Amino acid sequence: METETSELLSQVRKIEIKTRGLSSNIFAGEYHSAFKGRGMAFSEVREYQYGDDVRDIDWNVTARLDKPYVKVFEEERELTVILMVDVSGSLDFGTSHQTKRQMAVEIAATLAFSAIQNNDKIGVIFFSDKIEKFIPPKKGRKHILFIIRELLGFEPESNRTDIGRAVEFMTNAIKKRCTVFMLSDFFDHKDFTQQLTIANRRHDVVALQIYDQRLAELPDVGIMKVRDAETGDEIYVDTSSRAVRRAHHEWWIRYQAFVRNAFTKSNVDSVSVRTDEDYVKALMNLFKKRS
Repeated sequence: METETSELLSQVRKIEIKTRGLSSNIFAGEYHSAFKGRGMAFSEVREYQYGDDVRDIDWNVTARLDKPYVKVFEEERELTVILMVDVSGSLDFGTSHQTKRQMAVEIAATLAFSAIQNNDKIGVIFFSDKIEKFIPPKKGRKHILFIIRELLGFEPESNRTDIGRAVEFMTNAIKKRCTVFMLSDFFDHKDFTQQLTIANRRHDVVALQIYDQRLAELPDVGIMKVRDAETGDEIYVDTSSRAVRRAHHEWWIRYQAFVRNAFTKSNVDSVSVRTDEDYVKALMNLFKKRS
């Protein structure tokens, strides 16, 4: 147990050094401009002046002082950031440098450090086909390190996925408008477009799809035993068959079209990152597109 704790702390430290450096040196300005506060917060009241919008009149103060007063608003700079992290079984797949889950952890940690440098609150929702854990938004490095420990060591109760249910929980649980980063491979047998659409009307939702190259293209390696990480079902696939490889690739194209269609219909900004690619470039492109 002590060895496991020591290894976890070592992993936390490595992740912190890498991702904090990225967020400081690369993302600082881009993150701020892409996800600056969008709301308007009440600041003070002052006497009505010619040209002021009558809709801003504070009628309570006006009645009390017998003079017209208006509310003054200022832009809210502080954000609340929610990381929605898929912890279902399919995220444990990876054939290259790392699994989808390992990449999700790094991206989530980078976004978390970017958020606290912008003085934002940050919270996390771990989900499978249910809400596995909810860490309410807070500020500070100590809170970020707690989040990274959870990202690295969290063991879900379920292997399956229900994106719509997770999005619906977030929409209902977070009352104040926030920025939501969804990190998932978005493998779900159910359509989650409606839940995403409702969530994106209330919040600012950004989808980060993480996938492995072997899901797009099956390698020609002969007979392969394939196990569904979410159901446990196993089948044998003859990858030497050109027809099998073509059918798999066509399935992948159809599924990607389904996912992209869900993002387009719900007006959600998105980016896809492959496990053998540099996620820094993908995030920078996303940030610039939103700036």
